[in-house]
Amino acid sequence: MRRTLIALSLAAAPFAMLAACAPTTQQGGEIGGYDMAASRASIADVQMAPDTSYLTAEERQVVNLLIEASGYMDEIYLRQRGEGLVELREDIAASGNAELLDMFDRNFGPWDAVDELHPFYGSEPMPEGAGFYPADLTREEFDAYLEASPDQREALMSPYTVVKRDGEGGFVAVPYSEEYARFLQPAAELLREAAEITTNPSLKRFLSLRADSFLSDDYFESEMAWMDLEGTPIEVAIGPYEVYTDRLYGTKTAFESFVTLKNPEESAALDRYVGYLRDMEGNLPIDPQYHNFTRGFESPIAVADQVHGGGDNVPGVQTIAFNLPNDERVREAKGAKKVILSNVLGAKFDRILDPIADVVLAQEQAALVSRRYMQLFTLFHELSHSLGPGTITVDGQQTTVNARLREQYSALEESKADVMGIYNLLYMMERGELPQGERSELLATYVAGLFRSMRFGIEEAHGKGAAAQYGYLLEYGAFAWDADGGHYVIDEDRLVSGITELLRAELMLQATGDYEGTMAFFDRYAHLDVHAEAAIAGMDDIPVDIRPIYPDSV
Repeated sequence: MRRTLIALSLAAAPFAMLAACAPTTQQGGEIGGYDMAASRASIADVQMAPDTSYLTAEERQVVNLLIEASGYMDEIYLRQRGEGLVELREDIAASGNAELLDMFDRNFGPWDAVDELHPFYGSEPMPEGAGFYPADLTREEFDAYLEASPDQREALMSPYTVVKRDGEGGFVAVPYSEEYARFLQPAAELLREAAEITTNPSLKRFLSLRADSFLSDDYFESEMAWMDLEGTPIEVAIGPYEVYTDRLYGTKTAFESFVTLKNPEESAALDRYVGYLRDMEGNLPIDPQYHNFTRGFESPIAVADQVHGGGDNVPGVQTIAFNLPNDERVREAKGAKKVILSNVLGAKFDRILDPIADVVLAQEQAALVSRRYMQLFTLFHELSHSLGPGTITVDGQQTTVNARLREQYSALEESKADVMGIYNLLYMMERGELPQGERSELLATYVAGLFRSMRFGIEEAHGKGAAAQYGYLLEYGAFAWDADGGHYVIDEDRLVSGITELLRAELMLQATGDYEGTMAFFDRYAHLDVHAEAAIAGMDDIPVDIRPIYPDSV
C-alpha cells in the first residue's frame, strides 16, 4: 500500500527488516504474471464519513474512548509483526517526515514494499512465525521440542503466549499480558472508563470483562458477553482474534479492533437466515456422522459502518466482514456473530469488483454482478464459518480442526467458507428464501470475486483459498477461457455441481483432520494458469484494494 519516497537519510538496515516483514509471493514478487509491487500504487484512498448524527453524547464518549484504545492494538500488532517494524518506525519518526510516519501508522503490514524502497530491501523473507516465535525457529526444531517436552505444549501453543528461547535449546512461553503489559494496561483502563460511562448493561459488562481479559489472558467470559451485546448501536470487537499472521503454526492470535455502528434495519432484514443454520448444517454434502450440531446456532448478524480500526484490522487487505469469536467453546455454546462492514463493502464493490467483472467475464455475464449478491455472499461466507467440523475426534483423541491442520487451517477454512457460502445461497433459493431467477446473478458475482481475492496474493489465506477454488472448478469445467473473446464463460450447471463436489472434499479434509491431504489439495489446485495470469494482468487500471481513512473521533 506504499507509494511515498522515504528520505535517503534514513538508515538502510531497518528497511531490510521491513522487507523481512513483508510476505513473499510466488515468482519473485509476482502473482502469476501480475507484478504486486506495481499494484501497490493502485490502492485507492477512500475517505470514510460514517453517519454518527444519531449518537447520544454518552455513546459518542464511549466510541471515542474505543478509538483511543484501538491505538494500543496498533502498537501491539506492530510488535507481533516483528521487532524490525518497531525499529523502522522509530527511524521514520526520527527523520521528521510526518507524512511518511502517518502513512506507516495507517498501513504497516503485508503491503510494505513499494518500488521506491527497493534499494533498501534485504532478501530474507518474513519469518513464518512473525514476532510470535524466535526469528530463526524452524517447524522441525519446535516439533521435536514439543514432542520431548509434553508438559510445556499447552503453554507454548497457547493462542495467548509469545515463544522465546530459554537457555541452550529450551523455550519459554511468555503470556501476552506480560509481553504487552505496557499497552494492555492502559487499553484496559480506557475500556473500564467507557464501561463506567455507558448505561447499556450488555456493553458495560462486555467492556469490563474484556478489560479483565487483557490482564489475565482468559478471554472466555468476555467472548460470551460479546455475543450478548444488545440495545446499543455500538458494535465493537477488540482483542486478540485472528491467526493469519502466524504462518508457522496458525495458532497465535493477533490484536485488532473494529469500532463500528450497527444499522438495525439492515441487520434485521438479514437476520431471518439465522433460522436456517441448523438446516444448512444438515444439508451439507457429507456423511451425517460428520455433521456438527454441537455448535450453538444463535449467530447474531450485524450490518454496520466501521468508524475506526486498529491492529491487525489496519494493514493489508481490508476486511469487509468478520465472524467472531474463534473460540470453539463459545461457538458451541452460543454460535458466532457476523458483522458486515457495509461502508467498506460498498466501496470495494464500486471501485474493484464491478470493474473486475468487465475484465474477467463475458459481457452478458459481467452485467449480472451485483452489490446485493456481494453482500449476501459475504454474509453467507461468515455464516459458513459457524458450520461444519470444529471439534473433532482423530485416533480416539478429541481435538480441533485448527489444531490438526496447523498453518494450513486458515486457507482451507477461508476456502470452505467461500464454497459453503455459495452452496447455502443456492440452498436458500431452493427453499424459496431467495428468487431462483437470480441464480445467474449469484454465480457471476462469485466467479468475479475469486479474481478479486487472488489479486491479493495466493500465499495469503483468502487468496490461497480462492486460487484452490479456481483450480478445482476450472478442472471440473465450471468455467472456461474463451480465447477469441479474451474472457471466461461460466457453465452454470457445471459450476453448481462443482461447488457441491468441492465443498464435500474440503469438509472431509476438516472432518478427518487430514494435514497431509490438505497440503496435497493446495499443491494440486492453488495455482494460476496462463489465462488467470492474463486476466489479472489486464486489471492494471483497477485498484487492488482500498485504504479507508477514518475520522480520529466522532
